[in-house]
Amino acid sequence: MKRCTVVRKFVVPVAALLLLLFPLVATALDRPFYITLVTRILILGLAASSLNLILGYGGLVSFGHAAFFGLGGYVVGVLALNGWQSAWIAWPSAVAVTALVGLLIGAISLRTRNVYFIMITLAFAQMLFFFFTSLRVWGGQDGIRFDRSTVGVVIDLVDNITFYYVTLVILAFGLLLLHRLLHARFGHALRSIKSNESRMAAIGYPVYGITLIAFTIAAALAGLAGVLNANLNTFISPASLSWPLSGQLMMMVILGGVGHFWAGVIGAALFLLLETVLAGYTIYWQFGLGAILLFMVLKVLR
Repeated sequence: MKRCTVVRKFVVPVAALLLLLFPLVATALDRPFYITLVTRILILGLAASSLNLILGYGGLVSFGHAAFFGLGGYVVGVLALNGWQSAWIAWPSAVAVTALVGLLIGAISLRTRNVYFIMITLAFAQMLFFFFTSLRVWGGQDGIRFDRSTVGVVIDLVDNITFYYVTLVILAFGLLLLHRLLHARFGHALRSIKSNESRMAAIGYPVYGITLIAFTIAAALAGLAGVLNANLNTFISPASLSWPLSGQLMMMVILGGVGHFWAGVIGAALFLLLETVLAGYTIYWQFGLGAILLFMVLKVLR
C-alpha cells in the first residue's frame, strides 16, 4: 500500500478522531492548559500551511508572511474596539483586507525573484510593523486588548472548548481548500512553475498571474489564522507582524517537510511542543530549541 494511501485512510482519520476527543480528555484530567496549547498548534498550523503553499509548492521564500497574520488580528481587534464584535462581519472583513493587501504586495514583490523577493517581502512586513507601532490610537507598541468575537447565542467563543472546536473546523476548511487547489490544474501549474518557470512561460502559462493568485490565497489564510490567534489571546500587538514570527513560520514548514501537504500542521506541533517542554526546564529554552532545530534540519531532515 502506498504511503499516501496509508496516510489518507488511516493516519488522518485517527488524528481527526483524537483531535475531536482531546478537549473532553483534557477536561476530564483537569488540564485546561493543554486545550489552549493545542488550539495554538491548530492556529499556527493554518498559518504555516498557508506559507507552505507559496514556499513548498511555489518556491517563493517569503520573509514577511507574519505581516498578514498580524494584519488579520489587527482588523478584528480594531473592529471589536469600535463595536463590531460579530464574527460574521469582523472575520470575513479581516480576511478580505489581508487578501487585498496580499494582492497589492504580491503584485509588486512577484516582479522579483530569489534574494530580491525575500528582501522586498521583508521590507513590506517591516513597513506594516512600524506603521502599527507608531499608531498610538491603536495602542502603539503596547497593542490593544478586546473581547472575543461573538457568533450567536448557541456558540459561545468565550468558552475555550467551543473556541477549540471552531478553530478545528476552520483549520479543516483551510486544509480542504488547499488540498482542492493543489490537486487541481492550478496546483499542477504552480508546481511546474517552481520546477521550471521559464519553460512554463514559454508554453503560454500566465506565470505571474498564477503565482499572484497563490500569494493572495496564502495571505488570506494567514490573515484568518491571525484572526483566530487574536481572539484566542484577546490581544494584538505589532509583535504579531514581526519578522521573527515569519522566521518561526518558515521553521515550522521546514520541520514538517517543505512541499509536503501536512508540513504546516506537523511543523507547528513539533515547534510548539518543543518550546513548551524546554521552557519548563530552563529560562534559556530558546538556546536549547535552536540547537534541537538546527540538529533536525542538518541531520534528520537532510
